[in-house]
Amino acid sequence: QVQLVESGGGLVQAGGSLRLSCAASGRTFSSYAMGWFRQAPGKEREFVAGISWRGGRTFYADSVKGRFTISRDNAKNTVYLQMNSLKPEDTAVYYCAAEAGAYGLGSPSANFGSWGQGTQVTVSS
Repeated sequence: QVQLVESGGGLVQAGGSLRLSCAASGRTFSSYAMGWFRQAPGKEREFVAGISWRGGRTFYADSVKGRFTISRDNAKNTVYLQMNSLKPEDTAVYYCAAEAGAYGLGSPSANFGSWGQGTQVTVSS
């Protein structure tokens, strides 16, 4: 089992930037693909970005392509989500997730089996 703790959320004006971090512990972080999801009030949780276990492949939702960047530092057991040009519609609770099986790609269809508690991102207009 892996434990995931997100940080870096907050309140930002439209057009601003935030960087979310997710620290992992409890299993070999470097062997697992990671992802970021978000859930806005009244909406279902949606995939935002994913990164393969080695970091060589990344995936993004169309709504964030060109604005968000996912990355990982396996030496620090941490995955990041750099969010630029933020929009009010990016307001949501953001969750970090680890793919259930090792050596995955972190694609939108992957089975993410472990989740963090979430961090709130609020973008004001």
